[in-house]
Amino acid sequence: MSEHKITLHWNKGDAPFTYDAYPRNHRIIFKNDEAVTFSAAAAYKGDSAKGDPEDMLVAALSSCHMLSFLAIAARKKFTVLSYEDDAVGFLEKEGGKLWITRTILRPKITFEIAPDAATLAEMHHTAHEQCFIANSVKTEVTVEPR
Repeated sequence: MSEHKITLHWNKGDAPFTYDAYPRNHRIIFKNDEAVTFSAAAAYKGDSAKGDPEDMLVAALSSCHMLSFLAIAARKKFTVLSYEDDAVGFLEKEGGKLWITRTILRPKITFEIAPDAATLAEMHHTAHEQCFIANSVKTEVTVEPR
């Protein structure tokens, strides 16, 4: 069992507090006082240059899958040289609500000596099953290795 804490800071500043005007940018402070500025998605009057909560969810799913996959690869003695993912999440209206209904992970993995296709598929399946974040959301997560 473990706890995972962040600190979030938002201030209205000089802007009027109306839907069109209040600022969406906010800082999230992670471990070791590492602060990152996030916003809302541009469609919701946020700063398109900043990550938003939907991006963070996709990033969390991708990161968790990668970390689970690396642990499995290490235990199976497959040396991973690099891992990249071009993940995408889809904010869609379903059941009368907007939510990230599905996310596609597209990992590109370079191995010292690659496993065969069946073993690689099994490793991705196991990584998905072991990913704490995937186990915490109702979002459909699929893996399409590149």
